[in-house]
Amino acid sequence: MAIVLDILKNDPRAARLRHPEKAHRPDQPVQAKKPDWIRVKAPGSKAWSETQKIVREHGLVTVCEEAGCPNIGECWEKRHATFMIMGDTCTRACAFCNVRTGLPDALDLGEPDKIADSVAKLGLHHVVITSVDRDDLKDGGAEHFARTIAAIRRASPGTTVEILTPDFLRKDGALEVVVAAKPDVFNHNLETVPAKYLTVRPGARYFHSVRLLQRVKELDPAIFTKSGIMVGLGEERNEVVQLMDDLRSADVDFLTIGQYLQPSKKHHEVVRFVPPDEFKAYETTAYAKGFLLVSATPLTRSSHHAGEDFSRLQAARLAKLSPALSA
Repeated sequence: MAIVLDILKNDPRAARLRHPEKAHRPDQPVQAKKPDWIRVKAPGSKAWSETQKIVREHGLVTVCEEAGCPNIGECWEKRHATFMIMGDTCTRACAFCNVRTGLPDALDLGEPDKIADSVAKLGLHHVVITSVDRDDLKDGGAEHFARTIAAIRRASPGTTVEILTPDFLRKDGALEVVVAAKPDVFNHNLETVPAKYLTVRPGARYFHSVRLLQRVKELDPAIFTKSGIMVGLGEERNEVVQLMDDLRSADVDFLTIGQYLQPSKKHHEVVRFVPPDEFKAYETTAYAKGFLLVSATPLTRSSHHAGEDFSRLQAARLAKLSPALSA
């Protein structure tokens, strides 16, 4: 379990509160024992160490570490890392998230090239780029996303690029800048059902996020769109099913559903550990509603198996188009 204070060795930020806005909140109940189906591989292999070395040498930030992803051991062993651009400090304070919050530093204008160099060195066929929320920037960081995509394409032309973006709330024209850079996959997570936004994701607006995903398809129908949610936050099944309908109305291609895990006692409690058979039922329902691809397991995360999933997305789109092309 992560804690509110950083305790990373030799980290100059360790004495600083990671979540200053949560420090005085009452402690939330903590689920001390996870069920048997929540099991992950501990990091530490040679390949994991090599991935970590490349990340450190370039001074990069990964959401794998910052968000405390349970799949870091598996992914880094395969030399897969999800890079988090625009710093390690988010301007929002979502109740579920372990990423540092506060006032961010200025953008590192050399970051896109550093990311691109790391992608080339790791030999990635598919890369996921995400970011903190940067409400302090006029465009929310849209141009920085575009420059990063362009840098990767120059350094590693064969690499497909998936982005996981913030919502660009009240940032007119920002989405258009990112879409014009032509990522292969545009991901923006809804995170939870609308009834939970006030307590789980208070800085965001549910229907703005749905509209953002819909607008991507309007601007460039060739881009795959993707969104994900967590369960175990107290949502009802009918709310999740309605969310699926909302995403399908926005023509979203890919849905991910995973179990929420509580980063610290200051974060939102785990209301319930959802058993695997319920995840399977969500998967079946989502496919019936027309998603090209669905990943629904307790340990599913947005960028987990992203490269393999991109290949499956391409195959699913081709299979869907084939009857129409042969008619």
